[in-house]
Amino acid sequence: MTDQAVEREVGRARLRKEDARLITGQTHWTDNISVTGLLHLAVLRSPMAHARIERIDVSPALERPGVVAAFSGRDLAAGLGSLPCAWPVTEDMVLPDHPPVAVDEVRHAGDPVAVVVARDRYAAADALEAVEVDYEPLPPVLDLEEALAEDAPLVHAEKGTNRAYVWPFRTGEDFEAVRQLADVVVKRRYRQQRLIPNAMEPRAVVVTPLAASGEFTVYSATQIPHILRVMLSVVTGVPEHKLRVVAPDVGGGFGSKLQVYGEEAIAVEVARRLGRPVKWTESRSEGYLATHHGRGMIQDVEIAATREGRLLGLKVDLLADMGAYLMLVTPGIPILGAFMYPGIYKMDAYEFHCTGVFTTRTPTDAYRGAGRPEATYAIERAMDELAAEVGLDPVEVRRRNWIRHEEFPYTSVAGLTYDSGNYEAATEKALALFGYDDLRAEQRGRDERGDSVRLGIGVSTYTEMCGLAPSRVLRDLRYSAGGWEAAGIRMLPTGKVEVVTGTSPHGQGHVTCWSQIAADVLGVPFEDVEVLHGDTLAAPQGMDTYGSRSLVVGGSAVHRAAEKVVDKARRVAAHLLEAGEDDLEFKGGVFSVKGSPEARRTIQEVAFATFTSHDVPDGMEPTLNSEYLLDPENFSYPHGTHLCAVEVDTETGQTRIRSYVCVDDVGRVVNPAIVEGQVHGGLAQGIAQALYEEAVYDAEGNLVSGTMADYLVPSAADLPEFVTDRTETPAVSNPLGAKGVGEAGTIASTPAVVNAVVDALRPLGVHDVRMPCTPERVWEAVRSARSAQSSTSPGKEASA
Repeated sequence: MTDQAVEREVGRARLRKEDARLITGQTHWTDNISVTGLLHLAVLRSPMAHARIERIDVSPALERPGVVAAFSGRDLAAGLGSLPCAWPVTEDMVLPDHPPVAVDEVRHAGDPVAVVVARDRYAAADALEAVEVDYEPLPPVLDLEEALAEDAPLVHAEKGTNRAYVWPFRTGEDFEAVRQLADVVVKRRYRQQRLIPNAMEPRAVVVTPLAASGEFTVYSATQIPHILRVMLSVVTGVPEHKLRVVAPDVGGGFGSKLQVYGEEAIAVEVARRLGRPVKWTESRSEGYLATHHGRGMIQDVEIAATREGRLLGLKVDLLADMGAYLMLVTPGIPILGAFMYPGIYKMDAYEFHCTGVFTTRTPTDAYRGAGRPEATYAIERAMDELAAEVGLDPVEVRRRNWIRHEEFPYTSVAGLTYDSGNYEAATEKALALFGYDDLRAEQRGRDERGDSVRLGIGVSTYTEMCGLAPSRVLRDLRYSAGGWEAAGIRMLPTGKVEVVTGTSPHGQGHVTCWSQIAADVLGVPFEDVEVLHGDTLAAPQGMDTYGSRSLVVGGSAVHRAAEKVVDKARRVAAHLLEAGEDDLEFKGGVFSVKGSPEARRTIQEVAFATFTSHDVPDGMEPTLNSEYLLDPENFSYPHGTHLCAVEVDTETGQTRIRSYVCVDDVGRVVNPAIVEGQVHGGLAQGIAQALYEEAVYDAEGNLVSGTMADYLVPSAADLPEFVTDRTETPAVSNPLGAKGVGEAGTIASTPAVVNAVVDALRPLGVHDVRMPCTPERVWEAVRSARSAQSSTSPGKEASA
């Protein structure tokens, strides 16, 4: 028998196991894959936003050097069905066909119209120019409100409307009745600009066929190998058991790889037709057109309150830009946010109304936060406007309305049950770190002096629903899949451990965290745990990675599976030690008999004894291996307070973030270093929406911000040094006590920054700056306010 002292892992800032391979270049990206006989795909994309395809001839491309095949959409149509939408949010939702390659009509710039296959990628790309296409231009559809007019041109003429769906939601008291009782009513219109995902690794797919058995292995830079497998079977007709999907090293996703893309289906079909492996890798500019976009929304928000600043009711009316097609979860993204517009606040009435609108632009879908950042932005901007209207400090108006820590668990007006939280503690800690009172004093001094460089202070207090959860709730939302997750633990004869997880990481640190969780439960060294993921052959069950679900659902499944291993090992250990199972203690990986500590077996010794099966209890199978499929009890609800100080030059419009402090509560933390990295990354993306990024289209529907020269992705040099900290109120709905962290920074930071910009300019009569708050827009807001010579913001109603 051996002694072993294993330090507790959960809570330690372990260096990531994944990083050694990444920083030494020993990675396995999809684009690195090369197999014998590999062919390369290139996709010809429409230069027009809306047009009828009058004629297409791919034959000239076949004459180009190195070209093996070329296909139009009509050529491929026999083998490919419509790309899937898994979230029909209403029974009468309009769901147009979405061919992977356009057949008769293109509906956004970048819509595929033909495919060329060649022996190398350059020959394939060069041959695209030989494909002949005649287009008949059709009117673009770009403005969300104009798209709903009776005489508007139609994106899908056969459907007779640009209205994809209408989704109403009313709860609590009647909003109109509450509104009549209010002392103050504040109305605002906010615009969520379109955002373009910029993962470090572009999308890529490699398909290798095995003709003799009709099997295909699909390597894809995807967040969702298990979901992709199911959906590719539906689109291509290849039986699911003949498809193996592998997500190798995946370099970021942010929701953009939570998708079933046409290129993946095309690659399967071309490999099937040619009997050869094929590869497609997007260029960065191609991705700007073809990878789905995020956000894209008009928000009309109305809040009713008392003169003392107490919220009575909230009304939200959304126009959500679907783009040209409904992709995997396109229609459901605004609906996810529907439950979060009330945020952390108590109120009596809530009314929500969302209209999905087709336009001739790239489809929208999940982007980091997926509906929750939009909701938090709207309520946090509106709370600042309420504070200004009733003459309260923005922090104070929040204090008067938030759910207090002693009220948890609390069912919000939107019907969600928040299991735990302490908004007061997070806010007080953030205010102290920020030096809030001193900054307010400095701000008053600058305003009194009439400084041209103004100081603004932005507040954002948030919660979010994450960890896509319980399957029956998702059923009620008409989502086509469940919220469960799978995990398995394999105890090897040598005492080492393999964790099999259905989640599929793309930078989050799953291998490290899952090793820490399993090591703690099993009492084995961290180094002795290996994690297998991202391959539907090695990990056949799973619901993959998105929505900050991996730790709270997938990690909890790992925890439960490890507990099952310990339970099985206890039975064997009791047999070996000739003791009752109830007489055993298990600590630090060692089973010992209560009162006789010298009678002991390590879990590794038990694993080997089980493997030999020379002396195990009668009727017991000779393995400790265990699996667990966990369907979560509830969503998880991280929360926090973010504070931002900006300096705004009123003469140039230039905005500089002077300081940024956030205190997040993500429940129990498995690895503080990974949490810190997730928060920093989230802050960068949220600040990017506030100040830098926007997908811009011209009047013809052309994307004019289609390269990194035109679409401003901030670098580290554009961002401040962040001060981050945490409070900890454990979740009660999962065994880890954990809450999600992957999207928290993005959700909270955008309103904090914009609130700071507006706060700096409010004394000048500015009440909103449209995102992104570029120098030009800030300067124009100042100029317009001064010209108007009025401190009353447009669209606001106030009554005593």
